[in-house]
Amino acid sequence: MQDPSRDIALYGTDEQVPPPRNLRAGMLTAELEAGNLRYIRWNDAEVLRAVSFIVRDRDWGTWAPVISDLKVAEDRERFAITFHAVAGDAERFSFDAQIEGRADGTLTFRCVGVSDTGFETNRTGFVILHPIDGIAGTPVTIRHTDGKEVSGNFPEIIDPVQPMIDLRALSHTTPGGLKVEVLMEGDTFEMEDQRNWSDASFKTYVRPLSRPWPYRIDPDEQIQQTITVTVSGTSRGKTSKQAIQLAVGPSMGRVPPLGLGLRPEDKAATRGAMTLLRDLGPAHLILHHDPRAGHDRASLSEMLDIARDMNADPWLEAVIVATDDTGAAAEVAALGRMAASLGNPFTTVLVSPASDLKCTLPGSEWPPAPDAATLYDATRGAFPDARIGGGMFSYFTELNRKRPPTGHLDVMTFTTSPLVHAGDDRSVMETREAYPAITASATRIADGTSWAVGPSAIGVRDNPYGASAKDNPANIRQAMNRNDPRQRGLLGAAWALGYFSGFAAGGASAIALGGCTGAFGAVAVSTDDPQPWFETEGIVYPVFHVLRGLARLVGADMRALDLPANGQVCGLAAGSEIWLANTGADPVCISIPPGALAITLDAASFATASSEPGFMNIPGTVSGTLRLDSFAVARVITP
Repeated sequence: MQDPSRDIALYGTDEQVPPPRNLRAGMLTAELEAGNLRYIRWNDAEVLRAVSFIVRDRDWGTWAPVISDLKVAEDRERFAITFHAVAGDAERFSFDAQIEGRADGTLTFRCVGVSDTGFETNRTGFVILHPIDGIAGTPVTIRHTDGKEVSGNFPEIIDPVQPMIDLRALSHTTPGGLKVEVLMEGDTFEMEDQRNWSDASFKTYVRPLSRPWPYRIDPDEQIQQTITVTVSGTSRGKTSKQAIQLAVGPSMGRVPPLGLGLRPEDKAATRGAMTLLRDLGPAHLILHHDPRAGHDRASLSEMLDIARDMNADPWLEAVIVATDDTGAAAEVAALGRMAASLGNPFTTVLVSPASDLKCTLPGSEWPPAPDAATLYDATRGAFPDARIGGGMFSYFTELNRKRPPTGHLDVMTFTTSPLVHAGDDRSVMETREAYPAITASATRIADGTSWAVGPSAIGVRDNPYGASAKDNPANIRQAMNRNDPRQRGLLGAAWALGYFSGFAAGGASAIALGGCTGAFGAVAVSTDDPQPWFETEGIVYPVFHVLRGLARLVGADMRALDLPANGQVCGLAAGSEIWLANTGADPVCISIPPGALAITLDAASFATASSEPGFMNIPGTVSGTLRLDSFAVARVITP
């Protein structure tokens, strides 16, 4: 067997990402990445997650600008950057940027841009990201565009719309005691709670959504904006790294069942991987049915056969096309008769109007859709022996903005993806920080009704904000990917463990991850999508081992682990097993209980694990400290 490159093992792609440039002026530091600033810190304490100048198209896709004439000057007291950037293709927008950071705690980022062709956009301008850890629920001073200052708070429970509007400046205090002011000039700004999309940030952005979009920047129209960040006060420095002490806490309930998704287009590939998928052992299989895509009784029957062969409970995920109550009731009744002709096999039936699969932004008029309570009651009548579920087949965002009448449901559902706003590795992994807020908010919306999440994966199965997800023939990291390379790498396995453990701890009654095969799958099959190394080697992706292990823990006593959501290690403890993952590129050491056994899936064992479905079955002895390489996953058996 030919060994893969380390990048293929970690990320599923050999795409080379230029490392960020570290900038410093006294105690002020930042990372320069693709022309934007990330992880702005004072004495190693984070004050802002990012300040970026972004250019988006009419489908909310973000252009990667081509940067030229980059100049960086730096000394002990100051750093300064200038560059020219061009975004777009047939229509272009170009801008000149100036960045300056000073040791007195002042940071400025100024951009002046024009379009020589005219440019249609949904957003072109600055975006500022405030971190959520230690910030959610805390006070903030708001200065409006008229100069008036008022007191407010960052949201604690996720805000469905804009928690702050008409902004000129924001001032807050960090958990370490630093005062941070952000002054935004050149347009009117407002804030959205990006935890809606599982991003670990509050986002303040240019051009209010109440103004028309998409909009056009006319030829030679000048866009000029400036962000000024001022940091003052003192904070504690970063503590030295030590081995993480693993502590298993009190019971948190039972491990919820793990499911997978299945769409008609993946039937043939899934059928060819049945032996491996039976071994994986999902508790349920969510069968997607959308008449608009030509899905019919035959496709549903074939997917049911797959669920039976996999010994998984079949859940129906049905898109309802009719927009009126009478038409929707008739459509659901016909679907019920179809199910009856197949033997009434569905244990759970999830329904959603087709119009709810696309986003309706705050302030916009909702498209026609049947009344939710009427639709759910009609579904109960058509499927009297099944649990009835609803909410959103799209993201938590849409659920939060159009909350279902949960009294008419047995289970509320939604999905997530970490790729809506950014596609880089760190942003993908940082979404774990938002899970506690999503689960708390979902529990409040459900109001006593159980709730389930998924099928969710790193990749985007549907795009509520544009025509479709990106096919990604170049096999790169980017936002809104359908076929995301990291699904096939160790990063994907670590992300999946973090996802399951985060939502399980938050109270999900069931969790479905991705699919069986293909872009969201766990088993490698022949496909039109690029999948380097797996095109000739290997039969399972690293995520297979995580899903297989978690599926076997269903119903086990789940125990708390003292691992913070913003920490580098995530995990789940159940019965005598602990599953751990390193969610970062830097190695990490973990102290585990004496006498424990462990087996690790990492870059060194990637090739072997990809060919042995039972790779994680037989752990070996450990000296007491477990070293996890980049994005490694470990199974620990405690005495």
